[in-house]
Amino acid sequence: MIGHELGGRYEIITRIGGGGMALVYKAHDILLNRNVAVKVLRQQFVHDEEFIRRFRREAQSAAALSHPNVVSIYDVGQEDDTHYIVMEYVEGNNLNEIIKERAPLQSDEAVRIATQICDALDHAHHNQIIHRDIKPHNILIGKNGRVKVTDFGIARAVTSSTITQTGSVVGSVHYFSPEHAKGIVTGEKSDIYSLGIVLYQMVTGKLPFLGESPISVALKHLQEHFAEPRTINPYIPQSVENIILRSMRKNPNERYASASEMLIDLETALQPERLDEPKITFGHPDFDETRVMPAIRGSIADKFAASAVASKTEPVDTAQISAKAEDDDNEKDKSDRWNSKGLEEEPRKNKWVKPVVTVFVTFLVIGLVYWGAMTVLSWFDIKEVDVPYVVNKTETEARTMLEQAGLKVEEPTVYTEKPDIPKDVVYEQSKPNQRVKVGSFIKLYVSKGPKLETVSDYKGKSYEDTYNTLVSLGVDENSIEKTEVFSDETPGTIIEQTPASGEQFDPKTAKFSFTVSQGKETFPMPKLIDMTEKEAIALIKSKGLKINEADIVREPSYKPEGTVIAQYPFDPEASVSEGEAITLTVSSGLPDEALEYTFNIVISPAVAGKTSEIRITYTDARGENIEWGKRKIKDTQTFPVKVILSPNTEASVTIYRDKQFTDTFSKTYDDVKSGAEGAPETVPGTETPPVDQPAQTEESPTDGNTTTTNEQPADPQDQQPANQTAEQ
Repeated sequence: MIGHELGGRYEIITRIGGGGMALVYKAHDILLNRNVAVKVLRQQFVHDEEFIRRFRREAQSAAALSHPNVVSIYDVGQEDDTHYIVMEYVEGNNLNEIIKERAPLQSDEAVRIATQICDALDHAHHNQIIHRDIKPHNILIGKNGRVKVTDFGIARAVTSSTITQTGSVVGSVHYFSPEHAKGIVTGEKSDIYSLGIVLYQMVTGKLPFLGESPISVALKHLQEHFAEPRTINPYIPQSVENIILRSMRKNPNERYASASEMLIDLETALQPERLDEPKITFGHPDFDETRVMPAIRGSIADKFAASAVASKTEPVDTAQISAKAEDDDNEKDKSDRWNSKGLEEEPRKNKWVKPVVTVFVTFLVIGLVYWGAMTVLSWFDIKEVDVPYVVNKTETEARTMLEQAGLKVEEPTVYTEKPDIPKDVVYEQSKPNQRVKVGSFIKLYVSKGPKLETVSDYKGKSYEDTYNTLVSLGVDENSIEKTEVFSDETPGTIIEQTPASGEQFDPKTAKFSFTVSQGKETFPMPKLIDMTEKEAIALIKSKGLKINEADIVREPSYKPEGTVIAQYPFDPEASVSEGEAITLTVSSGLPDEALEYTFNIVISPAVAGKTSEIRITYTDARGENIEWGKRKIKDTQTFPVKVILSPNTEASVTIYRDKQFTDTFSKTYDDVKSGAEGAPETVPGTETPPVDQPAQTEESPTDGNTTTTNEQPADPQDQQPANQTAEQ
């Protein structure tokens, strides 16, 4: 049934309960997107046409109930041989579980629960629906404290043939009313009696009647007193005990007239003026209780012996037995007074002898019969033991406790997935809080723990997708750990995982750890522009990058030939990882429209005969303020400075002497293109040198060349510069 889609609408999720007539499942209503409870009729009843007909009718009647303390009925249906009722799903516990865990409950909590149950019964009774199976198992307590009564109308649907087949009345015998135990028609007051037992169990933690078998418990409902609540729990207010005593009277006429009357009593039970009210009394004992038998005369001694044995199963009509004994004695006295001739003899003098002998013989016979009966019963008498309470114990501990008590575990043990109960822990048992014969069987219900999921192989998959999948399974977001590392895998791809694939996990407690690729390790791209081709290729390879020299692009530029003028696809300082391919663009020389021009600049020292430092910069198509070089001179010299011009541009040369700006000379592209040759540019000195100054030799710090200065300066036109070309 688990996983089945009932009626094309209700997806069965898990089994959550069951009884003698039906099984209850948690399901999901696909159409309305909500959880519901689905009660499915047991298979042994699906061929009883009368039962099915009444089952449907009663389910429809229960659906007519609309009350905050009644579980709502949503739907009734049939699929093949499966008959089902769809009802409200209540998130919480049933009252039986709460009693097992916390009983005895505080009086105010017990009265609050009983008040809501009684309110639900009052609503049902006004709609002509009798529950007939009020017990803690059918009382649901939501997480908000709201009480919900369930299983309305099911017990009424039982037929006589069903009772014959099962061998017992449907329902829980511990909560039967006396009239229910007799098998006669039950009414509203039967529900009141059952509610009284539920309230009794809540405040005492015990059931009023226990026995070896359902028959013996049913007879106790008919014939025996129960221990009054305050003798078990003296903290119960007298007003609450009075409600229990009245609702549990064996005579229905002495109970509450209706659920509404009991509801009024419950609502005021804890008022201060009622807590110590007088104990309720009744005029006479309940009509079905076993009565003390009057003295029995010898003529019926044998009949009494038989009745004494029979009284274990049936009540004895003592009035009839007493009358019969008197009739027998009168007849015997008459027969003793007549002789064979029909004449009455004279009374004997010792009239007391015969009665004494008769009484003696009677008691002797009674004693012998009693002794014989006890002897025979002792042959079959088996020692009784208390059933240990093993709920919340491990299965191993539970089995050990039951075996030590002389009991046996009924096989097979029921194993069920329980998300809130640890694995191998007993969550329910049969016959709790009872005395049973040694060797009796106890059924155990053991938790398989929460439903476990299987870990998939997430390696190579997207971390984002894996994260969303685990969260949808119920894994806590904070239980998923991510560690990023550099690798050759695609960024965001899972490389390692814990736990490993194939392991099982509980989504509520599991922790996952993933190692995720963040791609290859990166570093800043070096600047290759303005390097020579050879230098750039060497640097690319040293960084682990790739370059195909056949793919190098060569194009004209104003940079010197062989100089890198562009790099692709990564600009300087961009993030790049090992193995990436780089493409270079290298200068192949000047473009066709470029013009070259040489400035011939004649420069004299500031003071003739004394050394001056000359510094020259130029601006042309290759850039601005390019250093041409420095020289030290003692006499007038000519300095050729070559520049390159592009269309619509101008080239200039700037002279610094002794670290001071001296002069600037310029040419436009059009001037050079026209071919006009200008006179040499001259930078004269500032003072006249003395006539007798000797010749000196100076060494330039820039290029190490040596210049000799004679007493008479050479012709400037014949002088060559220290460096013929100034290129950076």
